Parts: sequence; structure tokens; C-alpha cells
Amino acid sequence: MSADHNNKPVEIDLSDLDRLVGQEVVFAELWDPCNATDIRRWVMAMDYPNPIHWDEEFANSSKFGGIVAPQSFAVAMDYGHGCHPAGVGNIPGSHLIFGGEEWWFYGAPVRPGDKLFQKRRFDGYDVKETSFAGPTVFQRGDTEHRNQNGVLVARERATSIRYLREEANKRAVHGAERAAPHRWTKDEIKEIHKVRHEWLMSNREGHSPAYGDVKVGDKLPRRVVGPHSVVTFVTEYRAFRQNIWGTWRWNVPEGKYDPATEKAGFAEDMSYDYDARKVDPRMGDGLYFGPSSGHVDLEKATNVGMGGMYGYGASMNAWHIDYISYWAGHNGFIWHSNTQFRNPAFEGDVTYMDGEIIEKIDKSPFGCPVVKVQVVMTTQTGEIILKGTAEVELPY
Repeated sequence: MSADHNNKPVEIDLSDLDRLVGQEVVFAELWDPCNATDIRRWVMAMDYPNPIHWDEEFANSSKFGGIVAPQSFAVAMDYGHGCHPAGVGNIPGSHLIFGGEEWWFYGAPVRPGDKLFQKRRFDGYDVKETSFAGPTVFQRGDTEHRNQNGVLVARERATSIRYLREEANKRAVHGAERAAPHRWTKDEIKEIHKVRHEWLMSNREGHSPAYGDVKVGDKLPRRVVGPHSVVTFVTEYRAFRQNIWGTWRWNVPEGKYDPATEKAGFAEDMSYDYDARKVDPRMGDGLYFGPSSGHVDLEKATNVGMGGMYGYGASMNAWHIDYISYWAGHNGFIWHSNTQFRNPAFEGDVTYMDGEIIEKIDKSPFGCPVVKVQVVMTTQTGEIILKGTAEVELPY
């Protein structure tokens, strides 16, 4: 409980959450294995032009012998952007944004023809006071990903941020300026393209630095993504395979209870209509209805305290993983990644990524030496939108 600006108590109703802590939740499954086009669509949406993920001839001549998915693609093989098990339970008057992701990978790449199967559970939650919305719930959800052969591919712990819409609107941390995105001059766009191209050419062949040659303090080449726009947001959204009509089903085991389709406390115009979408799939499509529709609808974004249209947390995490993977090359591998989202990527902004080696670990929990890379994402004004780290294996 906290007090609003008139010293009235601000209460958030968490009575529905406690009954779900520790339970297996969200029994949803994608129907089909992925294909090379799914992988190409993903890297196109994430603006990740690593040729092993889209260029057939380049990939065929590489060590992989064909198109292979980036490590970031695991989240696109899941229902709910990885966030769904961290968002169950009804909090009246609330909305949800993504707060961060932690990933563990196990050495099994995803290739065309693979299908991932998930187990999901709601781990629990904490309540913290934030300047954005007063009492704010940080929920944790876990997902395990195994392929069609039962091989463990990845585990994820997602953190959602659930807050009261009315309180966020009162505080207006994200003000009206978000609704008037930055307009870039031709010279500014030219400079953005220059930075992007220099990063692209920094390791297009996929060479991996040797563990013995890198040192603490080494910087990764700067990467830029953007300017962000409704076009880029929609392109990202459609690259998550679950966001294509008819690609998934509920598969609740007999005798099991799944709270995932119950009301979450979102505004009426931000909630899915599960019955109506059986006839009209738009009614369950987050670009038109549902909690994701605020990303591309200015009025809805304003109603949930965001001020302007904004991007997806899962995309930010993918930028982080792809950025480090590109530097690590074909013989590098990310074993663990952890990110915290500080602010969304708003329409009109660009996102700069700057990485640095902050530690070398000769004896790691992953059975090999790793380097620890820290990444900070900022806007053109220097505002931090993400901080993250990753433990990366490099060849000797």
C-alpha cells in the first residue's frame, strides 16, 4: 500500500495471485515445426543481418551446413513471448509490461524442422514502490524448452511488471512528449546507417575471438537499431510465430486447471475475446485487441500510462543476445544471459548498444572458460533502456 498525491492510500489487490504461486500454468503449444522462412522472418524483424540465418549460400558453406536459428529465436518458438507464465492472475485495474529476461542455454541449436515443447510455471512475485505507478508487482515465470527429441534447449525466467493504470496515468512519468516522436534529418539518418553498417561489417564472416586474446575492458563494436516506428513494431510482432493466426492451440491436460485464459484485470479494450476469436481471429490478435495492442495504438498506449507507442521487451532481449552472438562468431556460444528493462523503445527513438568485457572466468559453472560481457542500451539522448550481461564461451 502507498499513498497517492492526495495522500489517499493506493491499494493493489493481489488476492488472486497467491493461489497460483508454484503452479504449472499456460498449457499452450505451437502446432508446427519452424522452417527456414520463420528464421529469416525473425532476423529481419530484429534487424539482425547475420548471413548464417538468412543467406542460403553463405549458410551452406559455413560450419553449420545450412540455415540455423540465432539463440534469440527460442522465444519465437514459444507462446506468449516468454512472458505469459509471469502474467497469470487477476489484478483489477492493472496493465502489464515486460521487465526482464534471464536465459540459460544448453548447446542445442534450433534448425529448420525443429519444434520446441514447453513447461511453464508461475514462480512468485514481489511488490515494490515505483515512481512510475506506486505499488508495482514484479512477477516471475519460468519456461523450459525441449525439442522434439526431448533435448533441453533453453530455460527462461521472465519478469513482468504489473501496475495500476489509473495510478500510472496520475503520475505521468511518460508524458505527452512520447506522443510526438523525434523526427530525424537526412544527415542524422545517414549517420545512423553508417554506425549500423560499420557494425554489420565488423564480423560478417563470423570469426570468433580466442579466449586467450581478449581481456577485461575490451569493447564490442557499437550497434544501432532504429529509428523505431509503427512499421518496425508490427514487423517485430509478426515475427513471433504465435502472433500469426491459427499457429497454436490450448492443450490443457485432462484434470488440470489453467488460469491463463481468465481475466487478468486489464482494461476491456485491452483484453482478448477468446470466444469471438474462434470466428474472427482479429479478436485474439494483439495488433487489434488484447494487452499488446497499446504498442501500436496511441490512444491505448496513453490510457495505460505509456504516453506514446512503444516496442516489445522480448525484442530488446533478442537485440542483446544477437549483439553478443555476432561478436562471438560461429564458434562462440552464450550459456547464460540476464537483462533488466529500464524503459521501452519508444516510437521515433533509436537504440544504441555498447558492450564491454567485464570479467574472464577460467572455471565457470558451464564446464568451460567464459567471458562475461556487459551491455548497455541507450537512446539518442543517453536514456538507458536496458542493462544486461552474458557469459560467453569462446574458442581457446
